[in-house]
Amino acid sequence: MKVLTVVGNRPQFIKSGPLSAALAAAGIEEVGLHTGQHWDPELSDVFYDELGLPEPRYRLDLHTADAEAMRPQIAAAIERERPDWTLVFGDTNSTRAGTEAAGKEGVPVAHVEAGLRSGDLSMPEEHNRIAVDAAAALLLCPDERSREILQGEGVGGRIEVVGDVMADACFRFAPIARERSTLLRRHELEPGSYVAATIHREANVRPERLARIVEGLGRTGERVIFPAHPRTRGALGDIPPNVEVLSPLGYLDMAALVSQARVLVTDSGGLQKEAYWYGVPCVTARPSTEWKDTVELGANVLVDDDPDKLVAAVAAARMPDERPPLYGDGHAAERVVASLAAG
Repeated sequence: MKVLTVVGNRPQFIKSGPLSAALAAAGIEEVGLHTGQHWDPELSDVFYDELGLPEPRYRLDLHTADAEAMRPQIAAAIERERPDWTLVFGDTNSTRAGTEAAGKEGVPVAHVEAGLRSGDLSMPEEHNRIAVDAAAALLLCPDERSREILQGEGVGGRIEVVGDVMADACFRFAPIARERSTLLRRHELEPGSYVAATIHREANVRPERLARIVEGLGRTGERVIFPAHPRTRGALGDIPPNVEVLSPLGYLDMAALVSQARVLVTDSGGLQKEAYWYGVPCVTARPSTEWKDTVELGANVLVDDDPDKLVAAVAAARMPDERPPLYGDGHAAERVVASLAAG
């Protein structure tokens, strides 16, 4: 069996690590394709180096997030390789381009993180999720809620609940990160003494929204460590004195930073989950989230771009006394491989 794996951004590189190992262990040939959606070395190459990911056979190096530009080159690779499956992750334009290219070539698609919905159709990611799930032959869900959503939508593909491959990566790499990373020492940070912040989504890097979020960070009165995506950095205005903007971090440094923060402020879906697994309370600068369980348990608070709500949520942030396991047990990659092998 041959599987062509399409990745394009930071979370997808991380998720692909456990899956690559599981595919190799099962004797399944993997052909990696990197679309180049994230092309900055600090958002791309560093993850291959740090996590020991196999070098992708195809690097498109398109330096764009435009699905229309990606699709023909992905289709050409699929036509050349003729895989049994095209495997896509999450909700990015790379995910959608890979799905549409595979459909053009008549190759079935398996979608990791199928069935997630925020309910916010103003987000391009929500449109990507719906379109990819409608086209996928195999829908690999992180939880039962996702399965129920897909069943309600009447999708045509086979639905399997496998857990979250990001949990596999988190459980595997977080202890290594805390041991190997020197980030806290370099920045003279004590565990539990700072706020970690990441803002990168398209809606939030519009100057007026970003300014409101940064205003809220500035009013927390706490030390805020803010690794900034290149497009975020380009949209930043005045930076409050308590907010320290860093260049993008490698996975191990980022895991060390987030796992030892007092609280995380983010708009990242992946980091909302990681914070829960780390036991770090989360404040989400979005009006909605696809990871509703974290909000329902009180481990995550939605504040949109309201600086007053952000300040109050950061001040009150605590993990709930009861923290049931969510989104997987660290063995999702093995279940994904078993589902692919079952046809």
